[in-house]
Amino acid sequence: MTGTEEGVKGAPRQKLITGPGILLLWLYGVMVVGAVSRSAVQIATDFHKAPLAYSLSALAGLVYGFITYSLVRGGETARRAALVCCAAELVGVLAVGAWTLAEPSAFPDATVWSDFGMGYLFIPVLLPVTAIFWLVRARRAAAA
Repeated sequence: MTGTEEGVKGAPRQKLITGPGILLLWLYGVMVVGAVSRSAVQIATDFHKAPLAYSLSALAGLVYGFITYSLVRGGETARRAALVCCAAELVGVLAVGAWTLAEPSAFPDATVWSDFGMGYLFIPVLLPVTAIFWLVRARRAAAA
């Protein structure tokens, strides 16, 4: 396998899900299911209890979904979009994680990103760092 496939206009599209990228895709897929299903149930049943927390979990699920799609799509545009989303995800995890530690009363119920993702084995804080590293590395490999 060459690491590229034909794009829509016949130009080669860089594959992002080769080697360790497959593990990233799998982990992001699991996070999509976890975050979206959790937030959907929480929003449908107890939204009044913690609207900010549940909305942030839904947002996290959407971000995870877009990154998953970008990894599958491949190509330079998708790689850049995934990189921007991973950076935004990391900022979100760090901000929400710090906020939940500094002011726990602001979050009567946990979000995916609460306590830096402790409820998800810290995957929410480790995943974007790993993905950013992989996406930068994939760009360098494509340029070489």
